[in-house]
Amino acid sequence: LCIPKSFPQGQTKHRGRKRNAKLVPRWSLMKRAIHKVKQREIAASELRLEAEASRSVAILAKGLSDENRLRILMCLCGRRKSVSRVVEEVGLSQPLVSHHLKELKRCLLVTIERNGPFIYYEAADPRILDIVQSMASIATDLVAARKTL
Repeated sequence: LCIPKSFPQGQTKHRGRKRNAKLVPRWSLMKRAIHKVKQREIAASELRLEAEASRSVAILAKGLSDENRLRILMCLCGRRKSVSRVVEEVGLSQPLVSHHLKELKRCLLVTIERNGPFIYYEAADPRILDIVQSMASIATDLVAARKTL
């Protein structure tokens, strides 16, 4: 960064100075330049954080985007269950339930625990049930407000 010792405020170093122009000290120019750089860095870091949060929310929403996954999540809320237990309660085939559990695990919505030959699944956070119930309420309200489907 090449800044001259001083030059008139509002003028560049290449243009002629006005008579009685107020000179701006070099350190003041440096402070302004540093301040602008810091402001840009702060704005860029906020955008990065916002992008990361958006990405996380998108992953979570993708995990909740399937009706069968929602049914499996509702089944898992409350306590841990094996795949065979989930298959019985939800009424889907075992390979389909296993696939959806894998996707739910990838989206961090369920946790697994191995106990001998069995794998038990459980909702990762009880707030997931609140989110699903809120979304169901919103969907009901939106459908009721809509005149035609």
